[in-house]
Amino acid sequence: MRLLHTMLRVGNLQRSIDFYTRALGMQLLRTTERPEQQYSLAFVGYGSNPDHAEIELTYNYGVEQYEMGTAFGHIALGVPDVVAACDRIRAAGGQITREPGPVKGGTTFIAFAVDPDGYKIELIQRT
Repeated sequence: MRLLHTMLRVGNLQRSIDFYTRALGMQLLRTTERPEQQYSLAFVGYGSNPDHAEIELTYNYGVEQYEMGTAFGHIALGVPDVVAACDRIRAAGGQITREPGPVKGGTTFIAFAVDPDGYKIELIQRT
């Protein structure tokens, strides 16, 4: 078995595509329009299945916002430079919610950002 994708429901598909591609450097891999079923999909990632896991952004027509709930935590991305990644996210209009620094009680260097729909994204330094 392998992880293929994670689906996130979004309130504005183009806004989310812009964030994941511009702020996080992912590629728009493919899109699907389903007007009869009233939804659109966009798959983003750093490469395609089966070699890389993808994020499926799902826009349900007419739904602009979702409740986050308490079960979902975050998506984690390995980055070569957490500070540079935060700078890139800010420059693209994104929000950093935890500034770069060591994880509490450890030495791993991390930061947190949120996407336009409020999903948390952990940035973990991997050199």
